[in-house]
Amino acid sequence: MGTPIHERGYTSVLVPYVLQYPANTLWAENTQRKRLWRRWNQLSRFQRNTFLLFMALLITLSILFVLPNLPSSGGLPASSKNEAVTGVDTVQGIKPSLAYEREPEGPPKPITQSRAIQENFRPLTKEEEDNHAGKNEDKSVNLPRNGFDPLDKNNKKIVFSGPTNDRQRAVVEAFSHAWKGYKTYAWGHDHLKPISQTYNDWFHLGLTIIDSLDTMYIMGLTDEFNEARSWVKDSLQFNGNRDINLFETTIRVLGGLLSTYHLSGDQLFLDKALELGLLLLPSFKTSSGVPYSDVNLGTKKAHPPKWNADSTTSEVTTIQLEFRDLSRSTGDPTFEELSFKVSKFIHKLPKTEGLVPIFINPNTGQFRKSTITLGARGDSYYEYLLKQWIQTGRTIDFLRDDYNASISGVRNLLVRHSKPNNLLFVGELINGNDFKAKMDHLLCFLPGTLALGVHYGMPKEHLRLAEDLLYTCYQTYAAQPTHLAPEITYFNEDDGDNDMIVKPADSHNLLRPETVESLWYMYHLTGNQTYQDWGWKIFQAFEKYARVENGYSSLGNVRSVSEIKLRDMMESFFLGETLKYFYLLFSDDQKTLSVDRYVLNSEAHFFPIHTSR
Repeated sequence: MGTPIHERGYTSVLVPYVLQYPANTLWAENTQRKRLWRRWNQLSRFQRNTFLLFMALLITLSILFVLPNLPSSGGLPASSKNEAVTGVDTVQGIKPSLAYEREPEGPPKPITQSRAIQENFRPLTKEEEDNHAGKNEDKSVNLPRNGFDPLDKNNKKIVFSGPTNDRQRAVVEAFSHAWKGYKTYAWGHDHLKPISQTYNDWFHLGLTIIDSLDTMYIMGLTDEFNEARSWVKDSLQFNGNRDINLFETTIRVLGGLLSTYHLSGDQLFLDKALELGLLLLPSFKTSSGVPYSDVNLGTKKAHPPKWNADSTTSEVTTIQLEFRDLSRSTGDPTFEELSFKVSKFIHKLPKTEGLVPIFINPNTGQFRKSTITLGARGDSYYEYLLKQWIQTGRTIDFLRDDYNASISGVRNLLVRHSKPNNLLFVGELINGNDFKAKMDHLLCFLPGTLALGVHYGMPKEHLRLAEDLLYTCYQTYAAQPTHLAPEITYFNEDDGDNDMIVKPADSHNLLRPETVESLWYMYHLTGNQTYQDWGWKIFQAFEKYARVENGYSSLGNVRSVSEIKLRDMMESFFLGETLKYFYLLFSDDQKTLSVDRYVLNSEAHFFPIHTSR
């Protein structure tokens, strides 16, 4: 199970040190040592032997009884991101895959591939393909290194100096405005309610603070970052008789702590991440190894959600990046082994052309017949197939193969085109059978994931799919009077005047990041400034309709500028993801935080890419 923490030197140890003394102090110490030596020689041989025997016995007892009881990380301790919300308060998520069979007809899209595509979307070299690919997939994980230094390619510490252009400065100002409201009315709580000037607690873990740590760090907001660090050091507690969601806590809290550790090099954040990681391990104590959805921090016992005996597929398969990174950073393989066991288990389950239902039972380990979707509760299963493959140096073949199989399944079963303007969209299979022309906003992460895959050698046709789908995602914004997208959009496949249909119950906007996320990936990898311009229009719409006196509020109705119906909620992901992706999208420097160096988790937190599994 790996070297115990106390033997790795991770926890506090006695470190030799040197003190500089004045001359008179050294003389006094030499005199004292001579006196002790004379007294030792005055003892009889029997007295000296008795003393040495006693010391040897004391050392032996210490080795036998004290060291084995030192703490080790190897054992268990003695508004969801992936839900599309209909008409009620938020929660978030997403992540899947797709590709289509026929060339869409209709007006050409306003995007062309730039020269950067030839450089960034490159096939893998023969050397890369042969570099450990597929070796030892069923053996214990290999931990090639301990931690990750925040250094650039020239071994210089990365310094984030803040915004460099007007658009970035506008984003930083928006963050500062949101942070001021949060600090004033919700400090230490999960979310801000900016209109009623109060807060919302989901897990009582200060989600907004931890989700925002790396955002503040890369924006160069030193004062804000330091006050947040002080809160983490002095006030962040993982205790109390309360349930937390494994998935949400992993991507937001564990992910936020680890990302900030990697960017800043500050050991505090890794210490807190390890403390939390140990408390999440009971989730895996099931007969199948597929984790329960919830764990109680006080009782340290895990259980299914109160409303269902099943876990959601995306939740149990969207913790592997974080748990692997915790193992790689601490040197303890427990976290990676338990979480990756889930990926290997689900790899062997039957699927529908690479696609999976959205529910799985943690006791039986079997899927429940349910909807197949790339939106809520299915999404990030597909995202983490690709990103795990990248994180481990592209050495685990089944992750890549399962990802590509799912893309083919989406092309064959889920991709359709609307009428009259032939917009490409991705629908759902209700109960795995009946097609429904419905697309969650959550799904708009997918173009970015597809582009990332092409960058790492996936088929070039995935890029065309990414372009067409991102065009549709942008139209869900541009078609509304507020220039903000609804939570869910339906598409017209029959004769009619409108391609998109928005039902009243689905017309809210939760300040979600997925479209901006994909805009950044596409700009980052192609250099096409059209994506920046689209992002700027969306940012201006947030400023116009979501900004309030004490922060930003989700909207109840994007279909009317006169009845937007503010919902009085600012989720942590608005600062942790949405504004971060805007900042990255408008950055003049697309190299420091390159996808060649980092892989971003489902909550936009940065993890280093390793060169081996």
